[in-house]
Amino acid sequence: MKVGVIGAGHWGKNLVRNFLEMGVLSEVADPVEANRQAVRDIAPSAEIFSSGRDLIAGDCNAVAIATPVPTHFELVAASLRAGKDVFVEKPMTLTSGEAEELVNLAETHERILMVGHLLLYQPPIQFIKRFLGEGKIGKIYHLHQERKKLGRARYIENVTWSLGVHDIAVLLYLVGSQPRHVFASGHCGLQEKVEDDVYVHMEFLDGIKAHLHNSWLWPANRRQLTIIGEKGMVVYDEAAATVTLHRKRINDDLESVDEGSEVVFEGSGPPLRIELDHFLDCIKTRKVPISDGRNGLAVVTVLERIMMH
Repeated sequence: MKVGVIGAGHWGKNLVRNFLEMGVLSEVADPVEANRQAVRDIAPSAEIFSSGRDLIAGDCNAVAIATPVPTHFELVAASLRAGKDVFVEKPMTLTSGEAEELVNLAETHERILMVGHLLLYQPPIQFIKRFLGEGKIGKIYHLHQERKKLGRARYIENVTWSLGVHDIAVLLYLVGSQPRHVFASGHCGLQEKVEDDVYVHMEFLDGIKAHLHNSWLWPANRRQLTIIGEKGMVVYDEAAATVTLHRKRINDDLESVDEGSEVVFEGSGPPLRIELDHFLDCIKTRKVPISDGRNGLAVVTVLERIMMH
């Protein structure tokens, strides 16, 4: 198997290194000479291109794309039409219309299309999915997500498009459906039309509500998911890589009950390596990825709805 990587910048270099270690890296394309030189140092055996189109025209079996989001649509579409399986970093596209067109292209050409929703591949998220499915905390009332830090501001996509994509992908995966209603409020401080700080509230058909706060203009690094259920509460601390069950609830008499807490899962794996292993396995077996094109479309659809507020 031969995998080509388009985009060897800030994040693309991680794809290059991982595919090299996995023994499948064949080509890399990047328009920036400094990035191409860095690839020569990392992977001297890889063929180097300045144009993604030249790489797509080559003989690699699959293409991994880590370029600026506005370029995703054209590069993914060209790769699918050329018969390549595709891994594209999040967010999949800037519009749901483009995302839907890519999903249809992948299905028409019978190609694997996978989106880099990295957190879905973290072992704690997989544990939480099973834990909730087993009804361990009963009916889910609401989910609270935080992802904020002094981060890397963007010129085009706002903080939720940049950071919140991870959280929305996890939320849709855990809940298993699209929200009925989406409400959002954001603040533009650094740039006139790009929000640095966004609060999102979602309502689902079964009564579940979700709340998300994203900021790249925040004094501390916060990455946490809290799930409130009728029988207990779950907290995933991403930095500590722990999932804690709090046996706390309010009973039918409106009395609070606290039966203590315990860490029910601890540890994490290298999520990017797990994710890329999954991509290669899907190529070999032709199975549908966890974060397939339809998952990517669902996330972009929610992001679009957030931008409407």
